[in-house]
Amino acid sequence: MRALIIGGSGFLGAELIRQTRAAGHTTAATYATKPGDASQAEWYPLDLRDAGRLDAVMAEVRPDLVINTASRKDDWAATAEGPIRVAMAAATHGSRLVHVSSDAVFSGTRVHYDETFLPDPVTPYGAAKAAAETGVLAVYPKAAVARTSLIIGQGRSVHERVVHELASGTRDGALFTDDIRCPVHVTDLAAALVELASCDAAGIHHLAGSDAVSRHELGILIARRDGLDASRLPEGLRANSTLLGALDVRLDSRATQQNLRTTLRGARQFLHPTGVTAQLVPAT
Repeated sequence: MRALIIGGSGFLGAELIRQTRAAGHTTAATYATKPGDASQAEWYPLDLRDAGRLDAVMAEVRPDLVINTASRKDDWAATAEGPIRVAMAAATHGSRLVHVSSDAVFSGTRVHYDETFLPDPVTPYGAAKAAAETGVLAVYPKAAVARTSLIIGQGRSVHERVVHELASGTRDGALFTDDIRCPVHVTDLAAALVELASCDAAGIHHLAGSDAVSRHELGILIARRDGLDASRLPEGLRANSTLLGALDVRLDSRATQQNLRTTLRGARQFLHPTGVTAQLVPAT
């Protein structure tokens, strides 16, 4: 089968390219500014705000599977309207579509969210992601929308880089003890997305890790794995800051997990040096 990874030059996109190729799919990918490894995929420049260019890429690639990881923060045209164009194109070409969304669609008022809860975003980015979800499923009901959380890798994610910079003193700031999410490892997330793209799954799915941890606890886990001095990580309260956004959002992925072969590990497991669940005080 032919797979198209939209946003292939990003962190998650690169892992999706690796895994779709490993699964035997012929893989094409798009980029906004710079292509990735030319040996791994056929690369196409694409701005999701350009409907004509999107149609041209779809017509040339003719993908069986499309996974859309692209977004541009709170740029409404790219983050909200772009995925709807992707869904319309996928429907026209009869391609399976998985659109990647975010826990930013929730306010945190309820803390625990399964797939049945309606979005109630409190930031422009969250509003754009929520609008994209609604639009994608409206124009292409056979599509799957996968909400996820903080994506972690083997030192390659923005979250891990921040921890290293804070620990070395090259970055100012703090890791919040009241900002809680359910981080997921990029390899687990990519494998789950490929599973969803390869079957008839439709509608909303949650793909987050099984552990709820604060940004500060996440930082400690990363520091311990990487041999850093965790005591150098400054801590603070997001509630005392001027940053917008929800404090505590925990995606409940159990319903989706029941239908997956891929295990969505928790951060205390995948960040432990031995792969054993780390024993830290859990978020309550």
